[in-house]
Amino acid sequence: MKITRETVLYVADLAHLELTESEIETYRRQLDQILTYVENLDRLDTSGVDPLAQVVASGTGAAIWREDEVRPAGVTGDALAAAPDARPPFFRVPKVIEREP
Repeated sequence: MKITRETVLYVADLAHLELTESEIETYRRQLDQILTYVENLDRLDTSGVDPLAQVVASGTGAAIWREDEVRPAGVTGDALAAAPDARPPFFRVPKVIEREP
């Protein structure tokens, strides 16, 4: 699949990104390489491979599970301290859904 400059600009617009000319070409080339690799994976014969819903530990045949536990992350204070408009336990950010043309 060939990724065009227009495709990169379209995706950048959807993501609200402003790219330089150099970045446009870099991302075009990188996206093209990624999709070409995925196309190669599509050509692999996987007819003898069972689909997986969960990765299992090699050689054991059993999934590795751990108990979920709630633990404080310990970063709330740091995040709030760096925020321009903090009102603990939250901080305000600008809207990103709407933008001016």
